[in-house]
Amino acid sequence: MLPAGATELFVATPLTAPHGFTAGIEGPAVDAAGNIHAANFARQQTIGIVAPDGTARVLLTMPGKAVPNGLRFGRDGTLYVADYVGHAIYRVAPGTTTAVRFAHEPSMSQPNDIAITADGVLYASDPDWRRGSGRIWRIDTAGRATLAADGLGTTNGIEVSPDGRTLYVNESEQRAIWAFTIGSGGALEGKRLVARFPDFGLDGMRADVDGNLYVTRHGKGTVAKLAPDGTLLREITLPGARPSNICFGGPDGRTAYVTEVEHGRLLQFRVDRPGLEWQRLHGPP
Repeated sequence: MLPAGATELFVATPLTAPHGFTAGIEGPAVDAAGNIHAANFARQQTIGIVAPDGTARVLLTMPGKAVPNGLRFGRDGTLYVADYVGHAIYRVAPGTTTAVRFAHEPSMSQPNDIAITADGVLYASDPDWRRGSGRIWRIDTAGRATLAADGLGTTNGIEVSPDGRTLYVNESEQRAIWAFTIGSGGALEGKRLVARFPDFGLDGMRADVDGNLYVTRHGKGTVAKLAPDGTLLREITLPGARPSNICFGGPDGRTAYVTEVEHGRLLQFRVDRPGLEWQRLHGPP
């Protein structure tokens, strides 16, 4: 029996009402106050903000034709937004609701998801869905984009390890997770296979403070938790078949939030260890 007030771990429940988000629901990312930000609330081109109790509203609308996908917070509270239509990364300064273009690379297929290092360097996955291929771009703190890896499958979820030495990226259609060593100057070296799945797609990916990876299984309706070496530790069943992405928040960093396409809503479940992104915003628990 659980203690009074305790919540069972790894049991997913809805946080927001069905179809509050469009089928483009993505992101998500949690700010220092515990609010969840996610792409395409109420209509396309928006970023929604969701309080921990599930109350949601539009925070901002992207400029021009920009459509948000992956979201990440920097340690200073800056929100970075991948615009998959305009080949760009935008940023939203703390306390503002205006997205300003930060990086633009016309040769990108589309910046999809974003990883961020402890010193604020971004890595963006760049899938070409039509060709079944993908790349990784590195965006420095001045907004300069350089090609960091090429010749991959449909790159999607992307994450940096707690020690900052490893970059993980998954391939949705090839159902594989790869690791690179982050070398001097941010170069990616030593590509190696971490895990491969026999079925269903891979989408978003985030790490906890121990370096375990949480990977959304699009079409299967689960989140897979893997050890850093790729060992499958558990699989969390979700009330929705098409999870797109995941992040960590809550008062202790141990609440996982999942964007779910089938019902256009955010899901949540409790985990045993804090998320890495939460720790970087708040410090060790």
